[in-house]
Amino acid sequence: MTTLYTAERCPYAARARITLAEKGLDYDAVEIDLDDRPAWLYEKNALGRVPVYEEDGGFVLSESEVIMDYLEERYPEPALWPADPAERALGRLWLHRFDGRLGDAYYALRRGSEGAEDELGARLAELDRALDAQPYLTGREYGLADVGYAPWLIRATERLGVSLEPFPSVSDWLERLWSRPAIAAERELVAAQ
Repeated sequence: MTTLYTAERCPYAARARITLAEKGLDYDAVEIDLDDRPAWLYEKNALGRVPVYEEDGGFVLSESEVIMDYLEERYPEPALWPADPAERALGRLWLHRFDGRLGDAYYALRRGSEGAEDELGARLAELDRALDAQPYLTGREYGLADVGYAPWLIRATERLGVSLEPFPSVSDWLERLWSRPAIAAERELVAAQ
């Protein structure tokens, strides 16, 4: 049986959980206390971070983006990258530039850094413009770029009280994502914490 070392509060681990759910793959979840990481976790990932994905036979992967790509290649149906190479490349670019496009601003707000609300607003405005031009970050269809951003926006709205009212395209995009069982399950998990 496949094992996912995860933490419910971790948006990076959420990427792996959502991808596994979208692929319809069963796995055993091992919850890691991020405030008291077990020593054995460092044997699976030298950085001691989650998610860590492990298959029977000892194959181990860390880093959410790598896990997502591996699952897409190993289990190609349903496809979570577009067939069009240009759309696929642009989706990968969204993931590659995640920190600058959303992550850094989210974490600055979470830390309470000066100017963080304005910075997050600027990043959401950029995201809004992109989603005004296409329905999903992955392109014309839902996919891994959307999975890569959704966990932070769920947490921003559910935990940090970020309003998406000024960003109608982001808000509409999230409404489309809520209809997906894997995303809805993550939202419920976050709301319950």
